Amino acid sequence: MSEEDKRDGESDDGIVDTDALNADKDNNEGQSDAAAAAGMEPDAQAGDEELDLSAALAAAEARAEENWNQFLRARAEMENLKRRAEKDVAAARQASLEKLAGELLAVKDSLEMGLQAAGEEGADVAKLAEGSELTLRMFNQALEKFSIEELNPEGERFDPAAHEAMAAQEADDVEPNTVLTVVQKGYRIGDRLLRPAMVIVSKAAPESGA
Repeated sequence: MSEEDKRDGESDDGIVDTDALNADKDNNEGQSDAAAAAGMEPDAQAGDEELDLSAALAAAEARAEENWNQFLRARAEMENLKRRAEKDVAAARQASLEKLAGELLAVKDSLEMGLQAAGEEGADVAKLAEGSELTLRMFNQALEKFSIEELNPEGERFDPAAHEAMAAQEADDVEPNTVLTVVQKGYRIGDRLLRPAMVIVSKAAPESGA
């Protein structure tokens, strides 16, 4: 306490006013406590912020782990779907081949019987021809079951996407690039060409006097 405060605490007759001194003391202590509290507040606030950051970091790590686990599960599911699809395609292809083989075996049996009959003494040519026609009919039916279409473009306009020209021949009675003769028939399955038709096409005759 300063000398001036002491003098202020004394009365005019020299008696010290204890109440005034005590009030000053309480005021000073209150200011000290306020200053101390003010000095501690930044440390407490920093601690709270650190706790908030730690909690946010933990939450972010948990979300990241969950997202990673979801990604792994999705990838595993995609791999399983891919394997199942490949297995289904292979099974369907195998089933289709088995059906085609079954149809062709019947044709083979008919051909073998025809050859056996042709080798017999006194074989009937008419019956052999009838048997061959029956075998060919069986074969065509097998092709139809598997959507295999025959290409026999005689008289049609030449189509380079489905025909292969073996030669060109002059013709006056048809337009140029018309299929005159089919040397070998073509085949396609659905929209896919299996074999082009080998053909001879027409060309314009040279003009007289040329």
